[in-house]
Amino acid sequence: MTQPPDALSIAAAVRNGEMKAATVIESTLDQIAVQNAKLNCFTTVTAERAMATAEAIDQAVAQGDSPGLLAGVPFAVKNLFDIARVTTLAGAKLEQNSPPAATDATAIARLTQAGAILVGALNMDEYAYGFVTINRHYGHTPELSRMPGGSSGGPAAAVAAGLVPLTLGSDTNGSIRVPAALCGVYGLKPTYGRLSRAGAYLFVASLDHIGPFARSVADLAAAFDMLQGPDPRDPICTSRSPEITQPLLTRGIDGLKIAIAGDYFSRGMTAAVSAALSQVVAALGVHETVTIPEAARARAAAYLITASEGSNLHFKRLQQQPMDFDPATRDRFLAGALLPAAWYIQAQRFRRWYRDRVRELFQSVDILLAPAVPCVAPPLEQTELIIDGQRVPLRPNLGLYTQPLSFIGLPIVSVPVFQPHQLPVGIQVIAAPYQEAKALRVAAYLESQGITQAPVASPI
Repeated sequence: MTQPPDALSIAAAVRNGEMKAATVIESTLDQIAVQNAKLNCFTTVTAERAMATAEAIDQAVAQGDSPGLLAGVPFAVKNLFDIARVTTLAGAKLEQNSPPAATDATAIARLTQAGAILVGALNMDEYAYGFVTINRHYGHTPELSRMPGGSSGGPAAAVAAGLVPLTLGSDTNGSIRVPAALCGVYGLKPTYGRLSRAGAYLFVASLDHIGPFARSVADLAAAFDMLQGPDPRDPICTSRSPEITQPLLTRGIDGLKIAIAGDYFSRGMTAAVSAALSQVVAALGVHETVTIPEAARARAAAYLITASEGSNLHFKRLQQQPMDFDPATRDRFLAGALLPAAWYIQAQRFRRWYRDRVRELFQSVDILLAPAVPCVAPPLEQTELIIDGQRVPLRPNLGLYTQPLSFIGLPIVSVPVFQPHQLPVGIQVIAAPYQEAKALRVAAYLESQGITQAPVASPI
């Protein structure tokens, strides 16, 4: 088998007239029709819209007009993004009868403006509350043997399977990085507030990010570049000027100070994850280890904030329609509704202290390295993990290494370490706020050295 074409190659061929956007989309829709029955990535396919957009791009190329950096590139989004004239499900049965969205989410609009073509919406954990994409209402993704991670499991699995080269997900406590790691693709969680969330069904407003998945670092950077920019529709999307990161990828790692996140982040991983981290460390020539203080407490505080804010958002429906929730989601929301307010306030106070301590670390280093998940993709039926010799629940502990970092909004690239004949392992490349370019440079260097790459076909 050969690698599926990357986004930038497709766009170059469409812009140069070597390939028709309509041909790309016809092929993509055919592939989705064949493979989605076993993968269960898509909950909605926007075929009519996609073909109309493709024909308009082909006409623009024929007329000599610029069709955009991502001309003709098919992409899909987690089904919590608004798509004009489509009901936004957010993975929930409760949303099925909601009115269709009036307009596209800002992120969709920006990729469309760059010439990319939306082909559908993708499966997820209900209301983004989960790490597994096992959905009571819309089924598992994939309908095969292993978990893709979550809550953005549909977006990660669709890229891993080669159905589309780009997708969009969201990340509250690790919902981009966990599925990117388990599916073996690249995922970017940008700085909190860097990309607009307008038109996305939020889960925890003070923690939620959106970001792209791709099979290459160049595609990931290109998507990020097209998504940047202030948005008055999202009050936390700042007026910071966009930074075009793609040309910076060729700079390599010269001048970057890189360290390993030790202590909390060095415990609990399986041998396969430890070996992958060692590969990355050796390739980058890293010798320094630093300690992120109170990471375990940060994870606990993230749990409290997640449960409190998430349950508050859905409180009325929990009272009126509790049996229409996925039972796993409902029970966690109900538990969150019972948390004392004092605990939430203390968690937010700790959050500010922790943020300041971690930012101090970035005064002496540029990049930190840590595992993304403690294990490879588990079988669908698995319910427990062994962490430091103790048997613990699987679902929450897939976020062991991601939650303490989401908590303070750091930009992170999850890179898939290539290990022949083995399931993929994800490593987090972590930077200071608004330093996505540095994390992407490290990811690009690892890719150029053959340390990281997406699989030829989905391993799950």
